[in-house]
Amino acid sequence: MSSENHGTVKGDTAMVMSPTGSATQGSPVSPSTSKPMPELPDELVQAGWSKCWSKRENRPYWFNRFTNQSMWEMPVLGQQDVISDPLGLNAAPASAEGAGDAGVGNGQRKRCLSEEAAQGGPNSFKRPKIEIGIPVTPTTPTLPISPITSGAKPWNSTTGTEDKPGQPAPALYRPTVIYWDLDIQTNAVIRERAPANHLPPHPEIELQRSQLTTKLRQHYQELCYQREGIEPPQESFNRWLLERKVLDKGPDPLLPSDCDPIISPSMFREVMNDIPIRLSRIKYKEEARKLLFKYAEAAKKMIDSRNATPDSRKVVKWNAEDTMNWLRRDNSASKEDYMDRLEHLRKQCGPHVTAVAKDSVEGICTKIYHISVEYVQRIRQAHQTMLKDCNITDPEAAEVQGRLVYCYPVRLALPSTTQPRVELHFENDIACLRYKGEMVKVNRGYFAKLELLYRYSCIDDPRFEKFLSRIWCLIKRYQVMFGAGVNEGMGLQGALPVPVFEALNKQFGVSFECFASPLNSYFKQFCSAFPDTDGFFGSRGPFLNFSPASGSFEANPPFCEELMDAMVTHFEELLEKSSEPLSFIIFVPEWRDPLTPALNRMETSAFRRHQMSLPAFEHEYRSGSQHICKKEEMYYKAVQGTAVIFLQNAAGFAKWEPTPERIQELLAAYQVSQPTLGSPVPSSTSSAPTTPSPASAGGSGNKDSTAAKTAPERSASLDTSPSSQENSSSGGSSALENTTPPSEAASI
Repeated sequence: MSSENHGTVKGDTAMVMSPTGSATQGSPVSPSTSKPMPELPDELVQAGWSKCWSKRENRPYWFNRFTNQSMWEMPVLGQQDVISDPLGLNAAPASAEGAGDAGVGNGQRKRCLSEEAAQGGPNSFKRPKIEIGIPVTPTTPTLPISPITSGAKPWNSTTGTEDKPGQPAPALYRPTVIYWDLDIQTNAVIRERAPANHLPPHPEIELQRSQLTTKLRQHYQELCYQREGIEPPQESFNRWLLERKVLDKGPDPLLPSDCDPIISPSMFREVMNDIPIRLSRIKYKEEARKLLFKYAEAAKKMIDSRNATPDSRKVVKWNAEDTMNWLRRDNSASKEDYMDRLEHLRKQCGPHVTAVAKDSVEGICTKIYHISVEYVQRIRQAHQTMLKDCNITDPEAAEVQGRLVYCYPVRLALPSTTQPRVELHFENDIACLRYKGEMVKVNRGYFAKLELLYRYSCIDDPRFEKFLSRIWCLIKRYQVMFGAGVNEGMGLQGALPVPVFEALNKQFGVSFECFASPLNSYFKQFCSAFPDTDGFFGSRGPFLNFSPASGSFEANPPFCEELMDAMVTHFEELLEKSSEPLSFIIFVPEWRDPLTPALNRMETSAFRRHQMSLPAFEHEYRSGSQHICKKEEMYYKAVQGTAVIFLQNAAGFAKWEPTPERIQELLAAYQVSQPTLGSPVPSSTSSAPTTPSPASAGGSGNKDSTAAKTAPERSASLDTSPSSQENSSSGGSSALENTTPPSEAASI
C-alpha cells in the first residue's frame, strides 16, 4: 500500500451529494488491483465493488469506485447502494456496531481514516475517483469531478520536492493564527458549466504580460505629465483595469482590448479631478492659503495656454486675479475662509477648465486603450505559438447537461503545456519563488494555504509538477495588476475581519465570497478576477459571469463605481430569476456626496431586507497585502463609513432573515479587539499532511480612498425595510432547500 498513498484529503472535490442532501465524503482513488480476484458476485461488481490487496496489512480489502467506500470485510448483498438505491429503501438494517459509519451497514467495519492516512507519508494524498455516466436526478446537486491520474506521489511543501521513500518526514510548519477556514462547505448551487476556453497560464507568457503592463503604466505616467503637467492620480491605473474588465470582451484576462466605449469614464473622471492641480487634505491654515494660491495661478496659466473661448478666458482670469488680490489684502483669514474661497473658485472656473482640457484628457484615455489592444495581440500571438509548438489544439465543445450542482472551480478546456522550472526557497517565514530572475514572495503560511487550495481544486496535476509555476503566475498576476509601489493596491484587495466572516457563516449561512482571490479568501469557494490562474486554487471565475441558483453570499467588491453598479445589476437579475433561497450581504463605502448609483439602487431595491451603517474609524479591514505583510500590519482602520445591505429574495429572506438578534451578533463581531483577530486552526489545516498555514480583482474595495468621496459618520443602526415586512410570510419551501448541505458540514 506504500505506492497507493491512500490518504484522504477533504475538499469540495471529494464530496458527492446524495439526494437526501447528506455528503458522501470521497475516499481516495481506486487502489491498484494488480492481483486479480474475480470471486466477487456479479451484483457487487455491477455496484462498483472490487477486491484489492493491502501491502501494508498483507490482506485484502474491498473498494467501491462509485461511492469511494473501502472496508476490510466483503460487502453484504442487499446493503444500501447510494447509486441504485439513493434513499436506502432496499438496504438491510444497520447493526449497532456499524451504526457509527454512515453508509456502511450490516455491522461491517469501514477502514479508518487513520489507517488510510498511515499508509503514506505525512504529505501523502490521492484524489477521489468518479465514474462518468452515473445517473443523477435533475434536482440533485452533485459535484462533477474529473477522473484523476493514478500513481500520484506526495508533494512536500517544506522542500519543494516529492517525498522519497526512506526519508524522515520534515517537521511541519504550524502557525499559531490563520485567517481562513477551508473546512466550510458551500451551499451555492449553480447550473453545470462547460470548461472555460481561457489559455492555460505559463510563466513565460506571464512574464511578458508583466513587462508590457509595466510599460503601459509608464506610458500613462508620461502622457499625464506631458499633456497636463500632473502626476497620474493615485491608483487610477488600477481602477482603470477594474472598470475596463466590466465591459471588456477581449481574450486577455488582465489587459482590455474590446471595450465600448473606448474612453474610460473612470480614468477620464480621475484625471479631470486633478486638473489644474491635485487637491490634497489640508490640516493647517498656511497649507490652505498656499493651495488656494496655486489653484488660482494654475487655472489662469491653463486658460491662457489652451484654445479657450473668449468668455471662458474672461471668467477664469477675472476670478483668478480677484482671488490673488484677496490673498494679498487679507492675511487674517482662517483655514475655513481659505477653503470656502477655494470651493467658490472651483465652481466658477471648473467648468471652463474642464472644457479646455476635455480633448486632451480624452486623448490620454484613447491612447492608453489602443496601446493595450496592441499589447494584447502580442501576448495572444506568443501564447498561441507556444501551444501550437506543443501540439495543443482547441478541443471539441463539451456537452453540458445543465443540471443543478454545487458550485465547483473553473476548469480549463485546453491542457497545460510543460511548465519550466521555478525555484523555491524559504527566507525565515517567507516563501520566495524565482523564474528568470523575477522573484515573487508570499508568507509561508499563505503558501501552505495555496497548497491546500491546490489539493482541493486542481484535477490535472496530481504529482504537483506544475504547482510552483502556477503559484508564480498567480502571485505575479496580482502583483502586476495592483502595482509594485509601497502599499499600492492594498486597499483594492482588502477583506473583512475573521470574526465577521465567522458571524456571517454562523448567523446567515454565508459560505461564499463574491469578490476575493486565492490570497485573501476566507472560504475555499469564491469568485475572483482571473479564472485562468485562480481556477487551480478554487476560484469559480469572475462574479459577473457566475450565476448561482441558490446560496448565501458575501460581497465586498473593489470600490470602483462602474464595477459596483454592474454588481447591483447582476444581483437583481439573479434574485428576480431564482425562486430558491438566495441571499447577498453587501459591504460598500457609504459615499453620499455625491451619492453613488450603486448605493442608491441598493437602497431603493425591492429586494432590500435590511441596511446598517458602520461608522468611520470604528471598524477594521484586513490588509490587501496580508499574504506578505507583517502580523501587526494585518488590520487597519476604515477611514470612511461602510454600508451593509442585505438583498434577498422571498425564499432567502425566509431562510436567512436578518433578525435583530442576528444583526447584533454581526455588529458584535466588529467589536473584537485586534489581538484576538484570528481564527483557530481549522481541522483541515491541522490534519492536512503539509500544513505550514498561519491574499483581486478580487478582494475588496479601496478602503483608504477618500479622493472626491467623503462619507459622513453614522452610528450603527437597525433598519428593516418595508419590503421585508411584506415578504416575511412568503418564504415557503423550496426544491433545493432539502438538498442544500449545511454550512457546518462535517469534516472527514
